[in-house]
Amino acid sequence: MTESYSMPRRGFLGAAAAAAGATLLPLQPARATRPSDVPERLPTVAPFELEEKTIAELQAGIGSGQYTARSLVEQYLGRIEALDRQGPVLRHVIETNPDALAIAEELDAERRSGRVRGALHGIPVLVKDNIDTADRMTTTAGSLALEGSRPSRDAFVVARLRAAGAIILGKTNLSEWANFRSTHSSSGWSARGGQGRNPYALDRTPSGSSSGSGGGTAASYCAVAVGTETDGSVTSPAAACSLVGMKPTLGLVSRSGIIPIAHSQDTAGPMARTVTDAAILLGALAGADERDAATVPRRAATPVDYTRFLDAGGLRGARIGVARKRYTGYNTHADAALEQALRAMSDLGAVIVDPADLATAGQFDDAEYEVLLYEFKSDLEAYLRGLPPGARVRTLQDLIAFNRAHAAEELPYFGQEILELAAKKGSLTSAAYRTALAKCRDLSRAKGLDATFAKHRLDALVAPTQGPPALIDLVNGDPSGGSSTSPCAVAGYPAITVPMGYAHGLPLGLTFMGRAWSEPVLLKFAYAFEQATKVRRAPRYLPRRSCLQPDGINARQVACVRWLGALSTHR
Repeated sequence: MTESYSMPRRGFLGAAAAAAGATLLPLQPARATRPSDVPERLPTVAPFELEEKTIAELQAGIGSGQYTARSLVEQYLGRIEALDRQGPVLRHVIETNPDALAIAEELDAERRSGRVRGALHGIPVLVKDNIDTADRMTTTAGSLALEGSRPSRDAFVVARLRAAGAIILGKTNLSEWANFRSTHSSSGWSARGGQGRNPYALDRTPSGSSSGSGGGTAASYCAVAVGTETDGSVTSPAAACSLVGMKPTLGLVSRSGIIPIAHSQDTAGPMARTVTDAAILLGALAGADERDAATVPRRAATPVDYTRFLDAGGLRGARIGVARKRYTGYNTHADAALEQALRAMSDLGAVIVDPADLATAGQFDDAEYEVLLYEFKSDLEAYLRGLPPGARVRTLQDLIAFNRAHAAEELPYFGQEILELAAKKGSLTSAAYRTALAKCRDLSRAKGLDATFAKHRLDALVAPTQGPPALIDLVNGDPSGGSSTSPCAVAGYPAITVPMGYAHGLPLGLTFMGRAWSEPVLLKFAYAFEQATKVRRAPRYLPRRSCLQPDGINARQVACVRWLGALSTHR
């Protein structure tokens, strides 16, 4: 459903208009133009009243009469217009909801009548453009092949958000087809949305594939957004944009109504600026869905309110293992920030078990790729067959042919080798697929995470999420680099990334990995770390960020930043 996965590379508007009382019309989907050069001068970004506001702060403003749901929508639409289509031109929103203002007015009326559905009542939320919304917006995975496609039914997670009183504000840009298209892709690029930019430095990648959900949340287009992940597509852009991002246990959040990559790894997940907001959003997303069999067994065990697990003292006595083998040593900045993070956790009373390596690290990469190729063909074609009449594509071969026929728009920078490889695969009954899937489960679970947790009696594993975000490169695609996304992605276990520091102003994230269904524990640890370190700061939309621009480094967060060495990331 989502992936910033590439082989063989591992890893796979303004407030001024709103204040002036201008009428803010929702953005209409616009065909992407080729990205212009990054501006040399700092873009003008007007002060924004809702910048960095949390869900609790927005609700407090509504309660005091300072805001209404409608005024929040108006201000966020103004922010999107100012930053996404003008100013720094971040390109994180493909289209906005033409009914958002009307929905907000209905929710305001509900509140006046005494009905408040919960923490998300009247809160605008952005969702990734591979998540179905049965409204006047489209769902396209960023591809022109699905332009105009309007599903007849909401994705389960969208239905859950609407029931919770959230306003679906718009659809975010993404790495087209969740970055499962080419081995030389540029994360954050789609034919419909263009190349997304990192709000911390406009020449840097926002990573992907949930690039728009990450970059948009970092830029205060919303308080929270929904991303999707197969291997790193929530956690990677969250780390690249100094956010909290959670990949839940497979089956906690339904996949129905989401354009897939692979059912054995796909999941939606929350992206937010704080752990509390991520916990609130996760509680709204989680739930049993008869359309997704993986969710049904957990019906009785699904917590409703994850915020009750948040504890600033939650790391006291916790046994935290450090996964060093393969997941450190690829970037000096990430390694330096990790050492600071480990000291901070130790000061909070955690027992640091160092190292606590996964014996199987890196041993299931090829098998994972094989599984994804097989499942992508089967799962995507099942989704395409369910589209309403008039859909341009129904099979993977149809999609490949469409891209070739529209190469100037769809293939201007990189190809579709992964689509072509997947199209050659057989059915899910083939021996090659079953063997690869069994290998993935054995090496990532029993002999991987489960064995490591048992051997060291761990409560969680930690590692840098990845290196600092790399330069956008539409010629060569994303550079090689390191990451720690694969173990939990392949196992189907939960992981959460939280801001860890900055390298020359570029964000770094720390990943907590857990056993299956350990979301409450991971949220508790991430919250304790967040509250003690207070790492996150708002982006400055710098045109460029090079090694010779050291301003913005926080010595407490990153004690030993060196300008020598590549600023690399895996996406």
